[in-house]
Amino acid sequence: MWIADNWKDYEVLDTSSGEKLERWGKYLLVRPDPQVIWNTPHAHAGWKQKNAHYHRSALGGGEWEFINLPKEWSIQYGELTFNLKPFSFKHTGLFPEQAVNWDWFSSIIRNAGRPLKVLNLFAYTGGATLAAAKAGATVTHVDASKGMVNWAKENAASSGLENAPTRWLVDDCVKFVEREIRRGNTYDGIIMDPPSYGRGPKGEIWKIEESIFPFIELTAKLLSKDPAFFLVNSYTTGLQPAVLNYMIETAIGKKFKGHTEASEIGLLVTQSGLVLPCGASGRWSK
Repeated sequence: MWIADNWKDYEVLDTSSGEKLERWGKYLLVRPDPQVIWNTPHAHAGWKQKNAHYHRSALGGGEWEFINLPKEWSIQYGELTFNLKPFSFKHTGLFPEQAVNWDWFSSIIRNAGRPLKVLNLFAYTGGATLAAAKAGATVTHVDASKGMVNWAKENAASSGLENAPTRWLVDDCVKFVEREIRRGNTYDGIIMDPPSYGRGPKGEIWKIEESIFPFIELTAKLLSKDPAFFLVNSYTTGLQPAVLNYMIETAIGKKFKGHTEASEIGLLVTQSGLVLPCGASGRWSK
């Protein structure tokens, strides 16, 4: 398993009964986690000192209970700064486990010996975009939500990257890739974090089990003649690491050779010393 263990401003303190206790900077949050199927005593004192608690509803969804939490605050990862705020369906605007991937492709970018063009699809609030830009890449950031793209720009400004060579685009990722292929544009590195389910601009249904492999094949057409890396993230339980590995090897590895690997990604739990699984990633590099 690939573990995001370089955080100073974030940690999973404890897990029990379908929930995790997390420290985001100086604030403690309790949020549901479907992987936490065990029931252990609440040994960590933080359970009683929480600043907010997201309660899941038996009917689906849920709501926040705010005890003592600001509307917005920020945390850092290395030289990157992320602005956080609790919003719909338990999220804060950041997936800390992805830091293990940021470290991986940042090292590739820094050691490439040439400028790299990177495409970040389904780019959310820009964690991967900021990491790639900080490492020295020219980045194209694409997300269908205008609010998420604006949030990513705010994170870039907070990280001192407002003048970095980054294109910020509000667009449907599939349509964008199709247009980029027609335009003849290419990228040296591609990152994608597709949703499990979604709808396109004309109501097209995106179901990851059916759509992901054709999309990987399509996006692979945007790789330059000498690409450096390709990364696919998944939070869908049906897409095991071996499946990600096979798809990437089939669509990219056979053509460009290089190295393909895939694994679960996770976060250390301070109280127990165990690792909380947080999805899976598949990687290809030259």
